[in-house]
Amino acid sequence: MKLTEQQIKSIAESLDAGMRCFYNLKTGEIEEMFKEEDMDYVDDYEDLWREKLDQIEENLDDYIEFNPMDSRDAFKVMERFAESVDDYELQYKLRRALDRRGPFSNFKHEVDHSGPYRQMWFDFKLQATIEYVKMLEEQHHDEG
Repeated sequence: MKLTEQQIKSIAESLDAGMRCFYNLKTGEIEEMFKEEDMDYVDDYEDLWREKLDQIEENLDDYIEFNPMDSRDAFKVMERFAESVDDYELQYKLRRALDRRGPFSNFKHEVDHSGPYRQMWFDFKLQATIEYVKMLEEQHHDEG
């Protein structure tokens, strides 16, 4: 398996959006779909998603699933972003948010109210997710 930079970015964006991502080893295509618990929100497309998911499940050996970061790794990304912020007041708020109960929602609240740093967070998180997908690709390559 050798993913293109565009495929890596596409997988990263889909994982960040909470979708499931599968790489077809035979065709080199990426299949992105909603998680089953989210299919209720896409009534018009449920049959299409269900058909895709059934096809993947029937041919599971032909696919590799890319899973999102676990919460520990996602937390580390938030910590790294907080450390990288050059606004010391915001840096303090982000670190404090991560130290309190409910760090993910606290961090999101602070970032959402941080003006231009909000977009910087999205860019930072996307780059971290791209690196994560590359690491998963490398792990799969080493196993195969």
